[in-house]
Amino acid sequence: MVGEPGHGRPGTEGFLMRVLMIGPARCVHGGISGVVNNYYEAGLDRKIRLRYIGTMVEGGKLRKLIKAGTAYLLFLLALPGCDIVHVNMASDNSYRRKSFFIRTAKRFHKKIVLHQHGGDFETFYYKEQDERGRENIRRILSMGDAFLVLAPAWREFFGELIGREKITVLPDSIAVPAAFEKDYGNHEVLFLGRLCREKGIGELLACVPALVQKFPDFHLYLGGVWEDEGLQKEAQRDPQHITWLGWVSGEEKSRWLRRCRILTLPSYFEGQSVSLLEAMAYYCGIVATDTGGIPQMILPDQTGLLVPVKDAKALQAALFRLLEDETLCRQLGVAARRKVAAEFGIEENMKTLLGIYEKVLGG
Repeated sequence: MVGEPGHGRPGTEGFLMRVLMIGPARCVHGGISGVVNNYYEAGLDRKIRLRYIGTMVEGGKLRKLIKAGTAYLLFLLALPGCDIVHVNMASDNSYRRKSFFIRTAKRFHKKIVLHQHGGDFETFYYKEQDERGRENIRRILSMGDAFLVLAPAWREFFGELIGREKITVLPDSIAVPAAFEKDYGNHEVLFLGRLCREKGIGELLACVPALVQKFPDFHLYLGGVWEDEGLQKEAQRDPQHITWLGWVSGEEKSRWLRRCRILTLPSYFEGQSVSLLEAMAYYCGIVATDTGGIPQMILPDQTGLLVPVKDAKALQAALFRLLEDETLCRQLGVAARRKVAAEFGIEENMKTLLGIYEKVLGG
């Protein structure tokens, strides 16, 4: 079909765009790999000729170095046969790795789509770089023909660095499950993500004793990989009310989202959260921090409750409110489901992405 997004340039009937996408390996526990896997599950690779190269794996430094080196060689081999290079990145080491790929793609005169997923690039840019480092970041990011961010707040930030004309807000998206009747009669709270201080796990654990005192059947389920030994030991002190699930995905994750009344995400910073979108789609009452792209999804007292970052007392009060008021929790959960279905469905997201690819190619 001539001109249909994903199917070709004007006048080239039957041509499928050839996109070379890079990011963390699809098996990595994290948000970017979750986004990429959602695209595959929704059939993006059937709409374009998609080649994905993982540039990072979990493990020791040597394993990561070998993976990065191998990925770069594969990238060099694949580069001549692609039309667009789509780079998924965050800050810190993710940015440093991807900068090599971006420069190489530019030398090959390829069209480049930069997709920024990180929630703490501002700290990386202003507090961890000198002026020369900031100038280098601006130069590298300006090599992109399109720049995708997850929320309007990031359009403002990156617009100051590279100009707003290239920037498009493209929120994360999910496949919305079939409707079902959720049980709000329990006092179970779920967390999904990296188990570290920056995700607000310290504040969340500090809330547990008071919540248990009020709701004896209260239980906190932590789904993720521990990155802080001290927090892990703290959680292990109360096995009666805190359960570590390990990393959950697929049907197992769906079961926990269906079961738990509330999902909480008390992050210090957040680009956007796929797990938050998933919880909204499963009618969960949401308690999250007012940071990054979260306010784009959670409207206070409409689709969930927002609390300040690093405020354990406010977090405790918000959790208490939803645990005590089943009717409110249900109302917010139903509204959250409605919002995610209307604004964050994967099909509409892919249409937008394919349109960006077409625009970059001049179609």
